[in-house]
Formats: sequence, structure tokens, C-alpha cells
Amino acid sequence: MTHEVINLTKELISRPSVTPLDEGCQQLMASRLENLGFTIESMVFEDTTNMWARRGTEGPVFCFAGHTDVVPTGDVSNWDTPPFEPTMIGDMLYGRGAADMKGSLAAMIVAIETFIEKHPDHQGSIAFLITSDEEGPFINGTTRVIDTLEARNEKITWALVGEPSSTTKLGDVVKNGRRGSLTGNLTVKGIQGHVAYPHLAVNPIHKATPALTELSQAQWDNGNDFFPPTSFQIANINGGTGASNVVPGSVDIMFNFRYSTEVTAEQLIERVIDILDSHKLEYDINWIFNGLPFLTDHGDLVEATKKAIVNVTGYETQLLTSGGTSDGRFIAPTGAQVIELGPVNATIHKVNECVNVDDLVILTHCYEKILENLLCAHKQ
Repeated sequence: MTHEVINLTKELISRPSVTPLDEGCQQLMASRLENLGFTIESMVFEDTTNMWARRGTEGPVFCFAGHTDVVPTGDVSNWDTPPFEPTMIGDMLYGRGAADMKGSLAAMIVAIETFIEKHPDHQGSIAFLITSDEEGPFINGTTRVIDTLEARNEKITWALVGEPSSTTKLGDVVKNGRRGSLTGNLTVKGIQGHVAYPHLAVNPIHKATPALTELSQAQWDNGNDFFPPTSFQIANINGGTGASNVVPGSVDIMFNFRYSTEVTAEQLIERVIDILDSHKLEYDINWIFNGLPFLTDHGDLVEATKKAIVNVTGYETQLLTSGGTSDGRFIAPTGAQVIELGPVNATIHKVNECVNVDDLVILTHCYEKILENLLCAHKQ
């Protein structure tokens, strides 16, 4: 198993699949899944390649979900080793995507191969939902596949997303939910003029500042046992002509909410509008819904995952919802239980991204045990 998961991870890393490119990663995975009796369905939407693979026709359906695309490398001269030439240094495997998330994909495949060899007549079905558009615009990837599955009433019971969830050691953290993400693009209008004649101008930056202060200091909710309080952060402010003697005619402000299940996007929008209107601003605002919050606080999947991690590692895991968004936000609204389990996330998106090869072996064992806990324990 050790060599299998490492070699497959290397093969995947060597393919420069920067979003939305797949570069044959899914084909490599599909060839191995076909040998196990999976039916492979390629779903290409615009520039994005997706794969839906399924073994079995009955429920419940366990789905491994993940992405083959990776973020850009940046200046390759800053890397100690070529980012798309997988390199072993000690116990660490270096390369773009090693931790996020080609190591997880390899662990999924090897775990499935081992599981099916031991349990060819397992209960239910096993599926893979793989996209090449998770790190990018995320409009033609998992969300489009889910739309297709929903249209034909093909339901996922349990989804395990291979995002790098661990913090200091493999399996110390499982993500059982994610906060919602809502972006606002606000333009506050003024009247352009000469700075020496401010009475003939209206400075939109000055007008917007009290409102932005109120927004930044507001308490949106108190969070709950799984989510911290909703946060508001200003990401960008752009205004002015570049000259020091011109009052700008408008200012553009981009802000983002990461919000808990204690509040809805509609409630946040309503409150923002109330605050802006209370300051008598002239403005335009557009909203981008990046994803709803989701939470799997209990159920078969959570219990099977916790049990597997203890069985393999000897220690208890922690359930957290911290971090950014993941494609789990597109799967959870269908009614599926969703968790995330993957490698240590210390180097993801960084120069010299790497993963501990021993962790990949442990992760493979964890995935296999989760399958056994869900698809073997209740067989009649």
C-alpha cells in the first residue's frame, strides 16, 4: 500500500493541472476505477472537466469528493524543487498539489482498491465526484455535477471531501461544516472636484467611512457550538484619480462575510442596507453568494470517521468548521452528510508545498476503515 499511494500521488503531481486544467488526472483515476467495476461518466462544462464514477446501483451512496486542479505555482525560481516534478526529501514529498489535494485523491483510489478486494459484495454504492474547478471560479465544477445528479434524482448519502483538514498531525481535525461566504461590492457616490474647493465637491470616502466603521464593529451573531460569530472584513477599497488635488467622484469597497448557521445571507443583506441607508449614502451594491454554511453535527458519517481515526491512529479527532469554503457547500444542500478529512494543511497554496508520505499511508487506512464502518457494519 505504501508504494502504491506514493507512486500514484507522484503521477498526479507530475501533471500540471492548474485550474481549470485537468491534464489527464481524471483519466488516470478512471482507468483504475474501471478495473474495479465503476461506471465512469465524464461531465465537461465549458472549460471544466468533471468525473462522476459509481460502483453499484443501490443506496446508501458513499461518495469521495475532490479536485484535480491546483493553484498556480508563482515564480518557480522560489521553489527548492520544480513544482511539477514530485521530489522526495526525507519523509516529505514535494510538489504543487501534494497536500491540496492530490495526496488525498491517491489515498482514495488505493483505499477503494483495498476495500473492494476485501469486500467485493459491500452494501450500497461507492462514488467519486471529481472536478478541475475547485480552486478557481467554481461555477462549472461540483455545483454543475450536483445539478445534473439532482435532475435525475441521484442522491449522495455520505460525502467525504479530501480537503487538507489536519492541523499538526493526520486526523487531528475533521471539518464537519464550513461557514457561508457572502461578498458585497459597494460603490459609494460623491461629486468630483478640486480639493481646494471642498464645498463644491462631495467626498465619497469621507461619506462612507462612518458607515464602514459601523459595519466593521457590528455584532452579527454570537455563533454556536460549532461556528464562531459571523465576521465582516473589508477586502479592497479603491477610489480617486491618482492625483493629490482631486476629490474622487466615487469609491469602490469590496467586503466579505464569513457567516454561521445562526444567520442567513438575506438577514445580513437587510442589515447592511439598513446601515448604509441610515448614513444617507448614495450608493450601488451588488452581492455575490459564494456558498451557504453547512454542518454535519452528528450521524453515521461523523461517527464512522471518528471511529476510523481512533482505530488507525490511536487518538481522538476534533470536529471544526474553521477555514475557507470547500465544494462540500454544493453537496450538503442535497441532504447529504458531509465531512472533510485530508492531510496537514501547513503548506497548502505555498511555495514548496509538501506532504508527509507516512501521513498518506495513514490517510489511506482511515479512508478504508470509514468505508468498512459504513458499508459493511450493517450488511444483512
